[in-house]
Amino acid sequence: MNTKIKWLRDKMKGLDLQGMIVSNPNNIRYLTGIDAEGVLLITRKENIYITDSRYIEEVQATLTIDDEIIVNNSRDVSQYDYENFFSFCENVGFEEGYITYRTYKNYLQKYKVNNFEETENMIEKQRAIKDEEEIALLQKACTITDDCFSYLCNFIKIGMSEKQIAYEIEKYFLEHGADGLSFETIVASGKNSSKPHAKTTEKHIMAGDPITIDFGCKYKGYCSDMTRTIFAGYVPEKAKKVYDLVLKNQLQTLKDMKEGANIKIFSRNVENDFKLNGYSLVHSLGHGVGLDIHEIPFINGNNDNILKANMVVTDEPGIYLPGEFGVRIEDTVLITKSGCINLTKSEKNYVIVDNA
Repeated sequence: MNTKIKWLRDKMKGLDLQGMIVSNPNNIRYLTGIDAEGVLLITRKENIYITDSRYIEEVQATLTIDDEIIVNNSRDVSQYDYENFFSFCENVGFEEGYITYRTYKNYLQKYKVNNFEETENMIEKQRAIKDEEEIALLQKACTITDDCFSYLCNFIKIGMSEKQIAYEIEKYFLEHGADGLSFETIVASGKNSSKPHAKTTEKHIMAGDPITIDFGCKYKGYCSDMTRTIFAGYVPEKAKKVYDLVLKNQLQTLKDMKEGANIKIFSRNVENDFKLNGYSLVHSLGHGVGLDIHEIPFINGNNDNILKANMVVTDEPGIYLPGEFGVRIEDTVLITKSGCINLTKSEKNYVIVDNA
């Protein structure tokens, strides 16, 4: 029996849902292992995956008899079948945070749903707690990212462009077992580093430039996320004060992160320390990581929830001085009962490249 679908059915029963339409690809992958276009229908008695002929073979190769999932070719499903999938279902759940209004209306018409009910991200909330297999895949993605950073420390030279470095990162990932990027790489040098989500440009690295590199890869669908701010040739004196403050708070947050820790409290501790020193935390302190690069929980001063064991989250304080430079340091970590374990382990003290 597929334990994750059993969990979902038990959850649905408690919410008085007799059926559910799962259309978010990462929720489908989480529940079934399927990585192909399609929609998963949880009906009163059956689990049905509807896809088209391009993916039938791949889907059937993924599933086992224990999954108890019927695979249907969308071209072979008649209007009669659509009308009967949710027969006798008073309430059918849908992913209100994922589908568009157009898709919502299409589902109502196609499946003849009596009443649609919002499911309040219940699958995403369950995904926040990782099992052993998921943790192993996340660890592998983070190891590849750490190895890439070690390579970059020898590769980056003054005169290179940001885009050259970003291209080398993607190339490294693909050549070392990753599926690809988990998000678009940010390489921001000099004044560009003052933008939290800078676009990588043709700007060339100059001596004294801070270089913020925010990057990650996917390994078998699971993401890594790491940021390091390094320096070309030398560390400017003005940057040292900012870097030291960011690192201090990043390390303190790692000490604070553990099962039962209140997200709001430790996030506001960072915000307050930045304010005392004349700076602001202009973005969230972190976020969950898994099949999506940004998942529940979201780590910020407005989230009054607690961390739970086996969550995988980021810790990424940053300070940005418009028109001058910025510093961000980020790790992906595993929450445990007694603390947290760094899944990204790269050096965080001053890293200087091309300092010959």
